[in-house]
Amino acid sequence: MTTETNPTRFGSGQAVKRLEDEALLAGAGRYTDDVSVPGQAWLSFVRSPYPHAKVVSIDRESAAAMPGVLGVFTGADLAAAGVQPMPGAAAFKRADGSDCATPDRHVLAQDRVRFVGEPVAIVVAETAQLARDAAEAVMVEYAELPMVVDIAGATAGGAPLVFDAATGNIAAEMRHGSAEATAQAFAKASHVVELDIVNQRVVALTIEPRSVLADFDAASGRITIRMSTQMPSGVRDSVCAALGLPKEKVRVVVGDVGGGFGMKTGAYPEDIAVAFAAHTLKRAVKWIADRSEEFLSTSHGRDIEAHAELALDANGKILGLRIRTHANVGAYATGTGVAIQLLIGPWVQTSVYDIQTIDFHFKAVLTNTAPTGAYRGAGRPEAIYNMERLMDEAARQTGIDRVELRRRNFIRPEQMPYKNPMQQTYDTGQFESVMDQALKLADWGGFEARAAESKRAGRVRGLGIATFLEWTGGNVFEERVTVSVQSDGVIEVYSAVNAMGQGIATTLAQLVVDAFDVPIEKVRIVLGDTDRGDGFGSAGSRSLFTGGSAVRIGAERTIDKARELAAKEFEVSPADVQYAAGLFNVAGTDLQLDLFTLASRQPEGEIFVDSTSTVSGPTWPNGCHITEVELDPATGEVGVMTYASVNDVGRVVNPLIVRGQLEGGAVQGIGQALCERVVYDPQTGQPLTGSLMDYAAPRADIIATMFRMEMDESTPCKNNPLGVKGVGELGTIGATPAIVNAVADALARNGMAKLSPRLDMPLTPDRLWQLMSSAA
Repeated sequence: MTTETNPTRFGSGQAVKRLEDEALLAGAGRYTDDVSVPGQAWLSFVRSPYPHAKVVSIDRESAAAMPGVLGVFTGADLAAAGVQPMPGAAAFKRADGSDCATPDRHVLAQDRVRFVGEPVAIVVAETAQLARDAAEAVMVEYAELPMVVDIAGATAGGAPLVFDAATGNIAAEMRHGSAEATAQAFAKASHVVELDIVNQRVVALTIEPRSVLADFDAASGRITIRMSTQMPSGVRDSVCAALGLPKEKVRVVVGDVGGGFGMKTGAYPEDIAVAFAAHTLKRAVKWIADRSEEFLSTSHGRDIEAHAELALDANGKILGLRIRTHANVGAYATGTGVAIQLLIGPWVQTSVYDIQTIDFHFKAVLTNTAPTGAYRGAGRPEAIYNMERLMDEAARQTGIDRVELRRRNFIRPEQMPYKNPMQQTYDTGQFESVMDQALKLADWGGFEARAAESKRAGRVRGLGIATFLEWTGGNVFEERVTVSVQSDGVIEVYSAVNAMGQGIATTLAQLVVDAFDVPIEKVRIVLGDTDRGDGFGSAGSRSLFTGGSAVRIGAERTIDKARELAAKEFEVSPADVQYAAGLFNVAGTDLQLDLFTLASRQPEGEIFVDSTSTVSGPTWPNGCHITEVELDPATGEVGVMTYASVNDVGRVVNPLIVRGQLEGGAVQGIGQALCERVVYDPQTGQPLTGSLMDYAAPRADIIATMFRMEMDESTPCKNNPLGVKGVGELGTIGATPAIVNAVADALARNGMAKLSPRLDMPLTPDRLWQLMSSAA
C-alpha cells in the first residue's frame, strides 16, 4: 500500500529510536579521524598571528630540511600551480551599483593577511607531530598594518580599510521596502518604539572539528576526500574549481559527522589546501583541526547591530517597521555571509505579523576578524530577535498586554497564502492557535503564584514569550534519490541529503517503510558519496521536506515500475496488479509474487530507479516559545526555570527526533542569550575567546525544571507531498528572544523597566549586575 492510497501513513508517526545510534554508542562510528590509509601523511597550517599585516617574506628552509617533512607550500606556490581564490559575494552590490567590494580570499594568504588565524603556509610530514614541529619552524616576516575588529571602529570616519576598494569598509548593502511610505506611516503613528539591538558574534561549536583526509590514486589520478561536511557535492565542486580538475577526478565521501549547524556547509580554504597537497605529493594527506584552529578560522555566526523602529496606532496595530543594520561579515565577504544578513534574514523580518509597510537598510561591514557564515538559523534568529524585542517593548510603552498586542497583529488563517512585504509567500499558518496552545502548556495564568514563591526566596521571576516563524529550504527544491530493490531482501536508498547527527537516516528509513510496507530491517539508507549521486546536501532545514519528499516519490516510482514487471510475470495488465506488504498479487486470483523474488528475476538482479523530484516551495515552520527565569538582584545571575513551546512543523514523521531537534536548538539559543560571545581585543585584534577555557558554551543542565517541546500537526505544509516543515533551526530562533524578554520582564517587576532597552546578549551576571547598579 503506498502513501498515495493511504495518506495518513505518509510517515509512521512513531518515536522510532535512531538507527544510527547503536554503532555510535558502541564506539563503532566512522568519523574522518577514525579512518587511516596506507602511506598517510599529515598536514599542519602556519597561521597569521596578526589581524592585518603585509607578508614580507616566508623562510621555509629550516622547516623543509627537518626529518619527515614532505613539503612546505606557500600562497605563491599555490598561485604558481594555478590554484584559484575562493568565490566571493559577486551577486551583491554596493550603494553606487558597483560589485561587492571584498578582497580575494586565497587558500593560503598572498601578500597580506587580514585576520588572526588566516592560513599562510602548509607543512606536510610523515606524522602529525612532525608536521606541527615543522610548521613552527617556518619563519614569516610580517609588517603590521592598522586594523579594525568591530562595527563601530570599522565605520568610524577615517577608519583603516580592510580592503582598499571597500570605502567605509562597506562591502555591500541592500534596501528593501519604501522609505517614503514608511515615513508616512511613522508620521501618523500614536506610538513609536525604538531599540538599538545587538546580536553578538558566536562560535559555531561542534563536537567534531573540521576533518579532511584526501587520498590520491595514482592509477586513476583521482582524489578521494573523506571529510566532515554537510554538502559533499558542493565541496567537490569547489575543490575542482580551485584546482582546475574535472568533477570526475574528485570524489567526496562523508561518514559520521559530529555536528554541522551550518558551519560545515561548502568548502573552506583548509579543505582545498589538503586536496592540493594530496594531488601534488601523490599520496594521502590528513588534517584534523584542533579546537583553537576552529575558534580562529571556522566561520562565526551572527554579529549584527540594528537600530529598529516600530510604528503603531492607538489600538496597537502595527503601521510600519524601519530597520537599519550593520553586519560584521569579517575579513572576507562570502556569498553566504552576505546573503544571510542582507537577504535571508529580511525575508522573515516581519515574522507572523501583518505588516506591509517596511523600510530596511542593511550593510555588510568588513573587519579584521574571521569571516561569518551560516550558523543554525542563519539570519532568521537575528531578524526574529529584533521583532520580538520590539513587540515586548511596544507592549510596555503602550500599556497593551503583550499577548493581546500579538493577537491584534497576527496574520490570520484566512489570509493564507500570505505574501509578506519581502515578496515571500507563506502557504499556511495558524499563529494565534499555536500561541494559545503554548500559553496553556506553560500555565501562563499561574505565573503570579510562581513569581510570589521566587520573591520569598529573594529572587525576581520573569516571564518571556516569542511568537515567530522561519523560512527553510535554502531555495533549492530539487532532490535526487536512487532506489534499489535487491534480491537479498534489502531496499537500498541513496540520497544526497546528509547526516550530521540529526537522525535523518532513521526518518528516511521510516518513509521507505511506509511506502513499501516492509520491516525497517529491510531498509538501508546510504548517504554522503558524490560517486553515488549529486545533490545540494543538508542545510536550511531542508533534509526532510526536500530529501524526504524525494524518497517518497522515488519509492512510489519504484513500486510502479515493479508493478509493471510483476504484470509481465503474471501476464496481466499492470492495473490488475495489487501491492501490499512486499507482495504483488492479481485481484481475484491466487497469483502472488514477492517483491525481492521479482528483483532476483531481473537481468541486473535488482529493481533500480533513479528519481529526481521537486517540491513547490519553502516551508514556514512557526512556534510560540515561553520561558520563565529567576533573576538574583544581588548578583545578576539568571536561572532558566521552565521552558515550554508549541511548534507548527507540519506533519511529524518521528516525534522523538523532532523533539530532540527542538530541544537542542533551544539550548543553543539559550546559550547565545546567556553566555556565548566571541570577543576580539579592539586594541590588538587578538581573539580573547580562543578556546573552551575562555568561551562559555551552554551545558545540559541549563534548564532547572520543566523543558517541554510540543508539536502542532494541524497545519501541514502545502508545498511538499509529505506536508512536513523544516524543524532543525526552529528552537534556536525562538529561544534567544524568549529568554531576553523574560529577563526584561524580571527587571520591570523589580522596578527597572527602563533598563529593558539596554539589555544586550549575553546576559551574563556581571553585565546584568553592572546594568542594575547603573540604574541604582
